[in-house]
Amino acid sequence: MKNLQNIENVYFLGIGGIGMSALARYFKFNGLNVAGYDRTPSPLTEKLQAEGIDVHFDDDIRNIPTTWNPEKTIAVYTPALPDNHNELSWFKAQPIGLFKRAKILGLISNEKSGIAIAGTHGKTSVSTMVANTLNKTKHGCGAFLGGISKNFGSNLLLPKSESPWIVVEADEFDRSFHQLFPQLALITSVDADHLDIYGNKEAIVESFQKFISQIKPEGKLVLKKGVDIDAAAHTSAQIYSYSINEDADFCTVNLHLNTGGGFYEFDFKTPDGTIAGCKTNYPGLINVENAVGAAALAFLAGVSANQIKAGMEDYSGVARRFDVQLKNEKTIYIDDYAHHPEELKAVISSVKALYKNRKVTGIFQPHLYSRTKDFASAFAASLDLLDNAVLIPLYPAREEPMEGVSSELIFNKMKLQNKFLLSKEQTLQMLRETPQDVVLTMGAGDIDRMVKDIVEILKQKN
Repeated sequence: MKNLQNIENVYFLGIGGIGMSALARYFKFNGLNVAGYDRTPSPLTEKLQAEGIDVHFDDDIRNIPTTWNPEKTIAVYTPALPDNHNELSWFKAQPIGLFKRAKILGLISNEKSGIAIAGTHGKTSVSTMVANTLNKTKHGCGAFLGGISKNFGSNLLLPKSESPWIVVEADEFDRSFHQLFPQLALITSVDADHLDIYGNKEAIVESFQKFISQIKPEGKLVLKKGVDIDAAAHTSAQIYSYSINEDADFCTVNLHLNTGGGFYEFDFKTPDGTIAGCKTNYPGLINVENAVGAAALAFLAGVSANQIKAGMEDYSGVARRFDVQLKNEKTIYIDDYAHHPEELKAVISSVKALYKNRKVTGIFQPHLYSRTKDFASAFAASLDLLDNAVLIPLYPAREEPMEGVSSELIFNKMKLQNKFLLSKEQTLQMLRETPQDVVLTMGAGDIDRMVKDIVEILKQKN
């Protein structure tokens, strides 16, 4: 399948996923018939339904539209679905094109000048920052984002017809990013993750090397300084480095925290000179690093210095990425999607740097049995950076239980004295009964469903 020109109908298996829902909305906007299945209702599925997309939550083939012409229909599925899924099995037996989400995203983005952001963490923040900056230019851009941008109120930015750029996250899960052939690319990190798929770190590096080899020959790659990968051996694209605090092609100069405003100020060094007077109004050192990478891509895309500064300054963040839910004189509450040891380390360190001399209570929900098993010691070391740590039950996602693997595995490896192994309800009760200074929730499972309750508890206490 080389293009989508003759398609009139698209059915999504897992339509409520952040990436899938963006594709569903894209096709709906372009006049196609769209419907789909997801396991449970969510704010995303409610939004899809409000936009006229038929979504159901029972795995039943009777819910699949019967009036669609099979020759003009495709089905898109997420690899997170189990092999015995009834609707997925039905489509496999039909004369209907069945594709993974990554394949369809590649078909859409490869028709334009793609800007792809890869890395085992940081993709969503950087891609959203890039889209926010490019959107300030005359021709704008399109973007498929892995989170809800607070600037756009959406995970999808529809391109202006004349825009040459489309911004996408290059997801290493299931080797999805091998479907992308970008003009510009950035890699934030190449850490061990998804070992249930890759097996070892070497296989992950090889997968990133293949992605690098697919950058267009006249393209450009921005690589975070210190990432251990031999990029030059795998591409003829021009390679640049970026860093928050080390000398690189793109980096900060004179970085400091404006204690009055609570934001970071710096000058932005580029290969053509320095853009003075930059600042990020979104908190956290990790977001300064993300802003440097995003600004590097914008610079290489031809965005002006003033537009780059504006893109940094009015970036409002992404839901569940260093997401400040509550801030008053007594208590600060931040929610974050961090679910890898390096992500936990980055967000906890950023919070501690931003709120020095304040006590941070972190609540973490491990995600996946395999990831918990593979990185239990590293998770423990990251959580030991907290003043108080709470672990709630593991979120299994697509996996079956593994003997001896639970949140307790991480808990037992922690050296921190003030650590607690609690249920969700026990955690909420603890927050009701004990004074809190800075509260941080972390995880990629369903911990986000505790956010409203935590906000209400902290508000009532104050």
